[in-house]
Amino acid sequence: MTSTRIVLDGGPQCSFKYGHVRLSGDGQEKVKIILGAGYEHFVHTGEFVVIDGENLPVFQWSERTKIAE
Repeated sequence: MTSTRIVLDGGPQCSFKYGHVRLSGDGQEKVKIILGAGYEHFVHTGEFVVIDGENLPVFQWSERTKIAE
C-alpha cells in the first residue's frame, strides 16, 4: 500500500493541531482516526499547503463518531 503525507486541520482541541502530518492511503478523500472511544473524521476539500517544500493536501475535520461495541 502506497502512503502519502497529509495535513489535518481542526477537530477537538485535545487531539490535533494545524500542521500535524499523518499517513493516509494514497488517493483517499476521507480519513478516519481513532481517538479515545471514537473516530475523528477528516475530508479533503481541495486545499493544499507547502510544508518543508512538499505540497500536502489539507484534510478538514468533519465529525466525530463513536466506536460500535
